[in-house]
Order: sequence, then structure tokens, then C-alpha cells
Amino acid sequence: MNENVKKIIDNIEKIIIGKRNVIEHLMVALLSEGHVLIEDVPGVGKTQVVGALAKSVDGAFNRIQFTPDIMPSDVVGFSMFDSEKREFTYKPGVVMCNFLLADEINRSSPKCQSSLLEVMEEFQVTVDGKRHDIPRPFMVLATENPVEHQGNYKLPEAQMDRFLLKVSMGYPNKEEEKLILDRFESKNPLKELESIITIEELINMQEQVKEVIIFDNIKYYIVDLIQETRKNPKVLVGISPRGGISLLKAAKSLAYIRGRDYVIPDDIQEMAVPVLAHRLILKSSIGTTNEEIIKETIKNVEVPLY
Repeated sequence: MNENVKKIIDNIEKIIIGKRNVIEHLMVALLSEGHVLIEDVPGVGKTQVVGALAKSVDGAFNRIQFTPDIMPSDVVGFSMFDSEKREFTYKPGVVMCNFLLADEINRSSPKCQSSLLEVMEEFQVTVDGKRHDIPRPFMVLATENPVEHQGNYKLPEAQMDRFLLKVSMGYPNKEEEKLILDRFESKNPLKELESIITIEELINMQEQVKEVIIFDNIKYYIVDLIQETRKNPKVLVGISPRGGISLLKAAKSLAYIRGRDYVIPDDIQEMAVPVLAHRLILKSSIGTTNEEIIKETIKNVEVPLY
């Protein structure tokens, strides 16, 4: 495993117990310059893992608690008239940072959710016709509660497609839960967590990921997978080309984390569910899940030799 990646993962595990797979997937998104949607019930550590990741990198971290009365201007900023300069000046919103925690994103209105579309795709915001660039690197880590529906707004498909990964924390086992009680008995260790790498070191790692080799037969494997989803009779809308690009980026990041400079089919298969499942739109009343469809797709597509 890459040394800097291991340092970050070890640092996060000072807070989060027993979720190595989830942490590695967050690292995949971080190295891919992608965004993450964390969906799970309250109290399983969604906000804690986001805070630990953001604190591990010496960058700017903002958090916004989404509620129905949050306005798009709270997110992207707004223009205010400066009486001394006799002109309008831009007042930054919470997106002007390196890490943005969008907590309970599905509690905000569709209009407010859509205010994130431009920044997540183009790393910029447009206010009153003027473009404002977001600091790089930039990562949105959004959380949502899948159980509670009162006062919630389903994320639109265009918004879901902007997230590189969708992950779920899950409950800890008995021993892990005992360790959590021990660790949080008298203090919150997140408050004492220190930065492990600088923004410059992170950018350097992201550039190294881009140099990871992916051969044509592996690219064709990605194409075969996403085209297979479009042929599935249970699927209303299959994976888009953006989904294929996201899977390629995630596989390169996973290979880098594993200490390789080339992608293998195992990388594609491991990242297929978290990268692709949330992008599918299934036909109603089919009695299956998005995750099962992707697993079925992997079984149906021939694995290339390497």
C-alpha cells in the first residue's frame, strides 16, 4: 500500500473502528477528485468518518447542515453591494473550501440540491453571471438517511450521477462496538486528530494516480459492463458514459492504493458496485436492488486476461 495512503487510513482508524473497506473507498474518491454520498441510518459514524478524512489533510473544511429553509446562496454565495466601492462584491458560500460536508443533503429542497451541480462537475460557481473558481482539490462528502422520509426530498438523478461513489457504513460487530464505547467513553478523539499530509502532497498523489496504466482490454471490460446494464430487461435507464469514466478513475485510484501502477480486472470488479449501482434506474416492482443488478452484470460479462 502507498505510504501516504496508509498514513491517512491509519489516522482515520483512530476514530472509525472496523470500517477499513469504507475508508479505502473514501480514499479512492479523494485520489480520483470525486465526490461521495454516504447513506445510512443515524448514529453509525457518517459524520465522524467525513470529519476524520478532512482533518487528516491540512485543507479547509466546511460543514453545512441541510434543512428545508437553506437557500442556494448559502451554498454557492451571493453578490452584495459595497457602498464604499460602489460595486457588487462576491460573498463566498460554504463551497469555498477543500472539503465540504453536506450533512443530510436530502433534507434540502431540490432547488438547493441543484445548486451543487455546477460546483461538483466543473469546480466553479456562477453568481450573477460571474464565474468563481473553487479551491483545488475540492470534495463534497454528503450524507443522507434512507429510513426517514418525512420532510425529505429525493436526490434527482442528475445529482446522483455527480457522486463518484455511494457507500454505506453499516453497524459494527460486537467487539467493534465495545471498542467504540471504550474510545468515546470520556472524550471525542476527533477533536485531537492531527493532519497527516498537506494539500500539496495530496495534489501530488492525485497526479500520480493519473499516471496509473489501464490497458485497452481493461477499458473494453468497462465498456462491456456498462453496455450490459443497458440491455438488462429489469433496468429502465442503464449506466451513462460518465459512469464508465468514473469507474475507470476509481479503478486507477484503487490500483494506486494497492501499490500497483496498472489496473487489473479485480480493481474494476471491486469498485463496480459503489461506483455504478446508484446510477441505475430500475423498472418498478421488479423485486431486486441496484446492487444485485451490478453483481449480476459482473457475472454475465467475460473477464479479460492480463
